[in-house]
Amino acid sequence: MDHCIMKRIVPILIFTQCLTPCFAQAWRAFNTRNSQILADNVLALTLDKRGTLWIGTTQGLCGLKDGTWTDYTTMNEKLRNQFVNCVVTEGRRVWIGTDDYGVIELNNGRWTEHGEETRRLNMKYIRDIAVDHQGVKWIGVTLSGLVQYDGYNWTKYTSDESGLLSDFILCTVVDNRDRKWIGTNDGLCVFDGTRWISYTTKNSRLPHNICLSIAIKDNAKWIGTLEGLCKIDGDKWSVYTQENSPLPGEQINDLAFDEEGLLWIATDGGVAVFDGTSRWEVFPADGKVLPRCMFQKVTIGANGDRWFGTDEKGLFLLQDYKMKEENDGAEVAEGAETKDETEGATATEGTDKKIAKNKSDKPNGEERIKLTPYLDQGYITITMGSPIAELTFFNAKGDKVRHMPQYKNGSRINIGKMKKGTYSIQVKTPKATRTVKFTLK
Repeated sequence: MDHCIMKRIVPILIFTQCLTPCFAQAWRAFNTRNSQILADNVLALTLDKRGTLWIGTTQGLCGLKDGTWTDYTTMNEKLRNQFVNCVVTEGRRVWIGTDDYGVIELNNGRWTEHGEETRRLNMKYIRDIAVDHQGVKWIGVTLSGLVQYDGYNWTKYTSDESGLLSDFILCTVVDNRDRKWIGTNDGLCVFDGTRWISYTTKNSRLPHNICLSIAIKDNAKWIGTLEGLCKIDGDKWSVYTQENSPLPGEQINDLAFDEEGLLWIATDGGVAVFDGTSRWEVFPADGKVLPRCMFQKVTIGANGDRWFGTDEKGLFLLQDYKMKEENDGAEVAEGAETKDETEGATATEGTDKKIAKNKSDKPNGEERIKLTPYLDQGYITITMGSPIAELTFFNAKGDKVRHMPQYKNGSRINIGKMKKGTYSIQVKTPKATRTVKFTLK
C-alpha cells in the first residue's frame, strides 16, 4: 500500500549530559528525559550520507540531524509503538525492519508497505537488511529464514530447502564480491547466489555458533558472537575473548569501522575500540565512564562521531576520539589465538552439491523456561535451554513495554524502573516461543 504523507519535523534544543567531565573524551547521553528520542531501548542505528541519524527503538522510528529531531511515528501510524529492529539507507530510500509489519519503505516522503508479502512469506520480526551491489535486498527474519527482494520478485531461503544453517537469522552483510554473510544461531553462512559455505564451532575457530554481528574491512571479516570476537582473513583465523584481550564483555552485539580503520565494538559489558593488531581502549559499562547497561548498536558518522545505542539508557555519542599512542598494557595476549584454517569448513566451491548439515547441531525437544524473581533486589532472571533469547514484555493491557533482542541465558534483568503490575514476557528462542509471567508489587 502506497500513501504520501506530509513530512512534519519537530525542532528541539538538544540537552546533553556529559557523563565524566574529567575524562579525556566527551561522552554525551540522549534519553527520554533530556531529548526527544522515542525510547531508551535503541534497537537500530544508521547514518545516511546527508547526515541524518536514524534511530530505531521499541517505540518506533526517529531521526536526528543538525540538532533537530524528527518523529516518524507521526507520519506513519504503523510505526507507532512498533519495534524497529533495523534501518538501512539506500540513497534517498530508507528500508525499515519492524516486528509486526515486516519491511516498510520510505522514499522522499512516500511510504510503501509490503503487507501481502509479509503475510505470504511470514516476514514478521525482521532482524536485519543488507543491500548488495545490484540493489537486491537480503532480509533476515527471526525464525523464518532469509528473504531476497530484487524490486520485483521475492525469494525465500530456509534451512530445509537451502544451505542456510538455521532460520533464526541474526545479521546479514554483503562483501565486495557480493557474497552474503549471514549470522544465525547455529553458525555463520556465506552465500554467493548459488553455493553455500558454513562455519560452526565444529569445523572452524568460530568462538560460538550464535553470530550476532559482522563487519568487513579490506577483505577481512570480523564476526561478533555470543562468546567472543573473531577475524577471518583468508585462511587465517584470530579469536579474541576476555581471556586473551581487554574486551569488556564477550557478547559482541555490533561492530563498525571508523574512518581511521579502528574497529568499534558494542558489547554487553561496555564499548571497546581495537586497531586490529595490538592496541585497545576500553570503556566499561561499570557506572563510572558509562552507565551499567548493554551496548547494542554502534554507527560512525562522516565527521568522526561515534554513536552507540543501549538497551535501557538511550543513545550515547563520543566525539573527537583519538586512540592513545601507548596502550598502557591493554594489549591482546601474544598472538591472540590464531590458526590457519583450511580444513573442515563445509564448502561447495566448485560443486553444486548442497551442504550436508549435521542434524545433531539442530535444536530438538521442548524449551524449558524458568523465571526467578529477586524483587527485593530489583531484578529477575530467566533460565532456559538455549544460550540466547529474544524477550518481549507486555503489561496487563497487552501493550508492549520493553524489548530485549539478545538476552543472555541467566543474566539479570533490571526491573527497578518498571511500574507496579502484572507482566507477561514472551521468550523466543531457536527452539520455541514461551510466555512467563511475574507481578511487581
